[in-house]
Amino acid sequence: MESTKSSRDATAQNLERMEARLQQLEQRRSDLQESLDGSDEPIRELEATLNSRLEQRVAIENEMGEARKQVEEIEQRMRSLEQARADAERRAGEIRETLQQHRMQAQEIRVRRETLEEQLAEGGHEAGPLLEGLPEDAGAEAWSEHVAQLTRRIERLGPVNLAAIDEYDEQVQRKEYLDNQHADVTQALETLENAIARIDRETRSRFKATFEAVNQKLQALFPRLFGGGQAHLEMTGDDLLSTGVSIMARPPGKRVANIHLLSGGEKALTAVALVFAFFELNPAPFCMLDEVDAPLDDANVGRYCELVREMSERVQFIFITHNKQTMELTYQLHGVTMREAGVSRMVAVDVDEATELAEA
Repeated sequence: MESTKSSRDATAQNLERMEARLQQLEQRRSDLQESLDGSDEPIRELEATLNSRLEQRVAIENEMGEARKQVEEIEQRMRSLEQARADAERRAGEIRETLQQHRMQAQEIRVRRETLEEQLAEGGHEAGPLLEGLPEDAGAEAWSEHVAQLTRRIERLGPVNLAAIDEYDEQVQRKEYLDNQHADVTQALETLENAIARIDRETRSRFKATFEAVNQKLQALFPRLFGGGQAHLEMTGDDLLSTGVSIMARPPGKRVANIHLLSGGEKALTAVALVFAFFELNPAPFCMLDEVDAPLDDANVGRYCELVREMSERVQFIFITHNKQTMELTYQLHGVTMREAGVSRMVAVDVDEATELAEA
């Protein structure tokens, strides 16, 4: 009961506070309502003023648009007038320049006429009779050029040379000798050009035949070394005398690619296939292979050794290798050992003799 009484008292106090707060809010609402009731008139006045100002602004903007159009028209007319003025000044300048040139030509003609009159007076001649005696097609430039030609010919003649006939005979003999030499050189040059053309034809023919033969051998040996795939040679140019050769290889499971895109082992096997193709075409007494099998795995080494065993019937092979599978292929083993520090010794083993000793 005491607890309930305390709760009731607290609730009564809260109720009193809420009623006081409610009265304050009611008073605040009344004040705000009065303020709102009295503020409608100023808003209507401001709206009327705003509408009037907006109408004035629209009218002013229309006037400004018309004024801008007038200004643009005036500027366009000014530009047109300025362009016309520039064209007129340019034409006036051209006319002044032409007039100046005509004045200079007239002055030059006047000076030339006075000079000619003085020359005629000095020679005792008159212009009228001389003009009547000239042909109709006569011209000052043509006569001046003719006089200049005659002057140059006279200057080239020089003084009379009494030994000219003997010199002429000597030069004739020299010309005959040089003509003979020229004929000999021309004939030799023609012979040389024919020889070069014949050599070029033979070179093209031999190169094409050799290229096709090596290409066929490479196409046959490549699948044997790789266990499949394809390879062929391609010319990089049309001229057989200057073209290069590219190796296009496609190991099993790969796309056709240039040899530069292959791995180290694939490059080694491709190179071995090309070398063996050359040996099939033109075999040598022996072939030296320096660690060719180093980048190869066991499967590739087996195919490589099988092909070497087959070719060893026609070619003597010399290996430098560390691969045991390749060593089993040999008949003679030569190695270098170092039992003592800084002292190397050669060791040679005959495989057949060693096998006989092991069996015994």
